Amino acid sequence: MGYHHLAPDDLPETEDYPCDRRGLSDAAELLSLHAATYAMAPGEQLARQYHYHERREELFYVRSGTLHVETPDGEFVVEEDEVFVADPESPHRAYNPADADGSVRVLGVGAPKSDIALPYDPD
Repeated sequence: MGYHHLAPDDLPETEDYPCDRRGLSDAAELLSLHAATYAMAPGEQLARQYHYHERREELFYVRSGTLHVETPDGEFVVEEDEVFVADPESPHRAYNPADADGSVRVLGVGAPKSDIALPYDPD
């Protein structure tokens, strides 16, 4: 059996990321599940680009603040203690607007881990 006890703030930030991202799945050596914490100041976005996954289901739990998620169906506003789920092949861009009052903290999980993000062009 294996167990991991992690403090996300003690993990290194992911380099070249548009916000403060701490990789839980890498630190815990998870094989199938992607998990990370994200902290976004006003004007920052969660992922590198507007994207979708072919097979990955993604779930974002808002720990504090208000997350905005742009989709082809419109914008979702996800408040603290709420969850946003993106099904496979569902384009999305999660962000904190530039005019937001404060930062947003999110726990993101998804599976399968190996399904990389594919760019989505809304135009």
